[in-house]
Amino acid sequence: MTKAGISLDIPGFGSRHITTILTDYTGTLSCGGQLSAGVGELLCKLAECVDIQVITADTYGFVENELKSLPVTIRRLTGDDIEGQKQAHGNRVNLQHCVVLGNGNNDRLLLKATKEAGGIAIAVDNGEGCATDAFLNSNVFIAGAMNALKLLLVRKGLVATLRF
Repeated sequence: MTKAGISLDIPGFGSRHITTILTDYTGTLSCGGQLSAGVGELLCKLAECVDIQVITADTYGFVENELKSLPVTIRRLTGDDIEGQKQAHGNRVNLQHCVVLGNGNNDRLLLKATKEAGGIAIAVDNGEGCATDAFLNSNVFIAGAMNALKLLLVRKGLVATLRF
């Protein structure tokens, strides 16, 4: 089933049609490995119109348990070069039609590629900080997973932030 996606028309920034959310988990949707309160409900609402993929090194080891009942695809990364694995995953989707959420150094290349492809790169501090390189390679920085996801549900905030 093809989902409708999210359409945005941002003056000076351009029109975007988002079909996929690629998101980190640790420090982006969670704090201390625990999914932040209310985030699950927002992910369910967003999953009605876009595909949601969680790509994470899962530092605390809780991602499968925390997201098991949610309509998301989880890709848990292992080994070295997590940053490269995230970027490779991004290369397999059309980043022009993606929103990418991340907070760590290992998210910076995926955020940068998304921004350069014409997608929307959002750096998130969900209580564990946001790496400077993640911040510098994003279109938007926002505090809190709830606030980041609300940007996609209540689109005027995103429009107000990105318009020229």
